[in-house]
Amino acid sequence: MAMALAQHRESSSDSSINKHLDGGKYVRYTAEQVEALERVYAECPKPSSLRRQQLIRECPILSNIEPKQIKVWFQNRRCREKQKKESSRLQTVNRKLTAMNKLLMEENDRLQKQVSQLVCENGYMKQQLHTVNTSAADANCDSLGTTPQHSLRDTNSPAGLLSIAEETLAEFLSKATGTAVDWVQMPGMKPGPDSVGIFTISQSCSGVAARACGLVSLEPIKIAEILKDRPSWSRDCRNLEVFTMFPAGNGGTIELVYAQKFAPTTLAPARDFWTLRYTTTLENGSLVVCERSLSGSGAGPSAAAAAQFVRAEVLPSGYLIRPCEGGGSIIHIVDHLNLEAWSVPEVLRPLYESSKVIAQKMTIAALRYIRQIAQETSGEVVYSLGRQPAVLRTFSQRLSRGFNDAINGFNDDGWSIMNCDGTEDVIIAINSSKSFSSTSNPANALSFLGGVLCAKASMLLQNIAPAVLVRFLREHRSEWADFNVDAYCAASLKAGTNAYPGMRPTRFTGSQIIMPLGHTIEHEELLEVIRLEGHSFVQEDAFVSRDIHLLQICSGIDENAVGACSELVFAPIDEMFPDDGPLLPSGFRVIPLDSKSSDTQDSLTTNRTLDLTSSLEVGPATNHAAGDTSSCRNTRSVLTIAFQFPFESNLRDNVATMARQYVRSVISSVQRVAMAISPSGLNPAVGSKLSPGSPEALTLAHWICRSYSYHLGAELLRSESLGGDSILKNLWQHQDAILCCSLKSQPDFIFANQAGLDMLETTLVALQDITLDKLFDESGRKALCSDFGKLMQQGYACLPAGICISTMGRHVSYEQAFAWKVLEADESTVHCLAFSFVNWSFV
Repeated sequence: MAMALAQHRESSSDSSINKHLDGGKYVRYTAEQVEALERVYAECPKPSSLRRQQLIRECPILSNIEPKQIKVWFQNRRCREKQKKESSRLQTVNRKLTAMNKLLMEENDRLQKQVSQLVCENGYMKQQLHTVNTSAADANCDSLGTTPQHSLRDTNSPAGLLSIAEETLAEFLSKATGTAVDWVQMPGMKPGPDSVGIFTISQSCSGVAARACGLVSLEPIKIAEILKDRPSWSRDCRNLEVFTMFPAGNGGTIELVYAQKFAPTTLAPARDFWTLRYTTTLENGSLVVCERSLSGSGAGPSAAAAAQFVRAEVLPSGYLIRPCEGGGSIIHIVDHLNLEAWSVPEVLRPLYESSKVIAQKMTIAALRYIRQIAQETSGEVVYSLGRQPAVLRTFSQRLSRGFNDAINGFNDDGWSIMNCDGTEDVIIAINSSKSFSSTSNPANALSFLGGVLCAKASMLLQNIAPAVLVRFLREHRSEWADFNVDAYCAASLKAGTNAYPGMRPTRFTGSQIIMPLGHTIEHEELLEVIRLEGHSFVQEDAFVSRDIHLLQICSGIDENAVGACSELVFAPIDEMFPDDGPLLPSGFRVIPLDSKSSDTQDSLTTNRTLDLTSSLEVGPATNHAAGDTSSCRNTRSVLTIAFQFPFESNLRDNVATMARQYVRSVISSVQRVAMAISPSGLNPAVGSKLSPGSPEALTLAHWICRSYSYHLGAELLRSESLGGDSILKNLWQHQDAILCCSLKSQPDFIFANQAGLDMLETTLVALQDITLDKLFDESGRKALCSDFGKLMQQGYACLPAGICISTMGRHVSYEQAFAWKVLEADESTVHCLAFSFVNWSFV
């Protein structure tokens, strides 16, 4: 009986195994089989059918497994890997949301306390209104009670400095997490799970103040080390020196710090600070670095060292860094300054009285830099040309610092003004002593018998968004630059002290190719290499490339970044692009002038659909854009230009004359460009052009869609998108590149949607300079010519796949293109030709 039962079980087991093997439903793998499969999975997660069969033949331990079962195992393995990654991602997001929720709850508690305080103050004011005498008495008592009693402290003794440090800590914490300052949200920067952090600015307090709160995946000690090394992340910090450091007795340290801050323009002096910096750990484990100015304008280094600076004041500011569960830190940053606006011309005072500017230049910049380092540490950032992030970051810092040095021209760096009587519009400064080397390697130093000359100027601009101007200067270098001047500076990198081979006659082809190197996490700064294509006029050098390479940073090209400075800084660089190559930066800086009173007013519409062209509107606008246009027409900004040139002693005067004339020509070109892209409509050539938001553009959008349907028998847009003004919005956002060109002997473009502008890498205003023949390559032009008669006869034509060329010289492929005649309302008059490029992409 027992034997029969055992035989039955064995038979049933074999039958079950065979059933599973034959049915292809399930197989229990041994440890050896799993190990063999895992080795293959590590090499190829998705093997082909032939590879799976080969695996069975090569591994005897897998011989009893069907190929279908092997396929199922790899599918399941990929699924488990995907689930694991997704689980890890969701855990990271959950930790971030938890930390952000904690921040928002703390912010809500702070606002509730602020409301309670305002209610109490309101009740107190009502009580004062009842009796004048009581009001006067209460006011006197209140004044005595709230006025801080600043005892005389000895700043030369540790005990006196510790007392100041403890008071600074208390005041800083009341700003970071309390209600000492009436904080309001930074315009255009709403908190959310994908935002960098929570940003606020002061509404009504002495000086200018900004605050930031955010989550960073670094430990508190690491964050504190980075933030205390201010010259490494603040582009405005020229120098920071710790004069004295001693322990505070409670585990903290006190430092006496002297710092210098670059002036942003040639029209104002630089600032310096003499501060006490206190680093300590709170009872809850939070790390605090707080700072405030020490009284006395004469304190700090010698007066001779600070002769070119105006002493500014740091009110209690600093960093509160709290460790977060699961790793990372929550950081609070407060910057509160008095920049002594009285010392600058009245037109520039808004620059020193705006909390938005401080927020962008210091507070937001600090938090973004910390997040950038965190992402680089985690390996999330990938850059081009095999360069390490730290190397590219050093390039950006060197470009920015070199540009700031040129603008400020400090005497202790060897700069001196050349024959300036105060009436010249362009200032010429000379540096004959400094060796412009990038590293300690003397072989890479710029050694000239004369030195380096800088031509610089500043001017006021009206009714032009800084981001739009800088973006145009970046994309259309030929509109303002002289190729031979670039060649002169570039040749100095390769030539000796007595020869400049790059000054041979050269023709600039007009083409510039932008090769991106890297960008910050929010794309607020771009690092790129520019190649300018040139050819020699000399017959024997006709086939020798005269290309010039520039290393360039471009920042502040987001129009929605309120108070942000826009910059375009570049320097010639050797085509081999060495890490320690010398740099001689030149460029442009455009700073918006915004009064302090407007810090609490958000003059920008946050939900802007046509970001680029809404700032370029010309002519009448619809109500939707009226607010933006009026605000843009009331804006002012200051433009600072600085160009550096190497020279020899015997050619100093000649180079100075050339530099002055060149900068004046650049200023003239920039003024012309600014007028062209200004929304004021002063330029008739631009005023006649179409822009989204104008009635002409809306009419043209109707004609384009109706003519497409008439000729091709299909709808360009969905039927629900054809009503009212939405037709222009949907045409603008269409995924295909749609362009319209005029019917002339040399057709030029008069309209493009956003995809069309992106494909051409241009702006709506610059579109007028592009002709139809520049759009296609040789084969594309031949295809268009062969089908042009058909287009004009039957009203439309279908063009095969081909290649377009953008204004930057990049090739763009498209799967198919349609061309049709755009008919006016009477359906008999041809207004223009329209082109639609389907599924385009950069090659």
